[in-house]
Amino acid sequence: MNQRTITASDLFLGVLAVLLISVSFYQTWIGLKQIFGPASMIIALVLSLLLLFLLWLIRGAKIEGRPTTSLLWIYIFIASFCFIANFNALYTRFMRTDIYTNELRDINEKYNSLETDVQSKLSYKYDKETSQNIEIKKKQLMEQIKDPGNKGIGDRALALIRDIEKLSGQKVDLLTPVGKDYEDLSQRMGKQIDNILSDLSTDEQALKADINTAVAKYNTKIQEVLLLTTDEQDKVSQGLIDESLAEYNKLGTRANAVLGDEKFAFEPVISKTQEVGKIGFAFDHAIKNFGMYQFVVLAGCILLDFVIVIIILLVVAPQNNLNSNSNGSVFTHKRSGKTLIPK
Repeated sequence: MNQRTITASDLFLGVLAVLLISVSFYQTWIGLKQIFGPASMIIALVLSLLLLFLLWLIRGAKIEGRPTTSLLWIYIFIASFCFIANFNALYTRFMRTDIYTNELRDINEKYNSLETDVQSKLSYKYDKETSQNIEIKKKQLMEQIKDPGNKGIGDRALALIRDIEKLSGQKVDLLTPVGKDYEDLSQRMGKQIDNILSDLSTDEQALKADINTAVAKYNTKIQEVLLLTTDEQDKVSQGLIDESLAEYNKLGTRANAVLGDEKFAFEPVISKTQEVGKIGFAFDHAIKNFGMYQFVVLAGCILLDFVIVIIILLVVAPQNNLNSNSNGSVFTHKRSGKTLIPK
């Protein structure tokens, strides 16, 4: 019986297995942290060592011509745990910024919808079209007063005021800034026009003003965060999401109390991104938003844990199928038989 020696293909497979399982070990460690905490490193190490041991056994069984089915099923069972943890770690790492960005944009839309919905439920002195036109002009005026290039009530602001007076049929008083506080001037001019526009109670006026302020505040904050680098976004996004949703729920609940259930129904919103990093969230988000990025992450995780065993099954050949110069690999298989030399 020939003594089998270590071949180049054996070394290649060994190095490849160690590299892939090492990467899998690290990602498994990261992916299991949310469940096992500090113990995740030991669990990931045990799983990785088991995979390496099973790969060795499968290779040996292939060389000796023994069945590999039972070993393969054990390998798949253990590798599945690594695959789940790997997907959680890699998906969270590569998709975190997109998840935060989508959540922030969704919050932006929620604020705008809240403002529109509440305003549509308030009582105005004018018809809907006129009220909307006055509201648009009012917002333009407030922004114009704060414009760094032309602060205060200049020509453009005066033109907007004249438009508002035409639409409302009422006189708008030209207020003056306190010192150089044009933000305050903008708010006071806005409130004056609100009083002209609406026939609201004190609570309704306060609600409308607070919603308008919150919409302007968080629209600006969200746009600023979306312009940051990826790392900076990841650091500050969750804090802004929690802060903005808390204020949104507070304003929505208040609107429900002021307007009543008949006019305005509201259900508080919970942050989706609180679950980022958890295994359930990674798979749920990937399924609901499946696309090219999700496919790439999925394929990468499959390669990490399963490609090496597939290579071993395909490459390593039984020893008794090879000639005496073979070393148990299809890479070193030589054809045997007589060579016919023509005369």
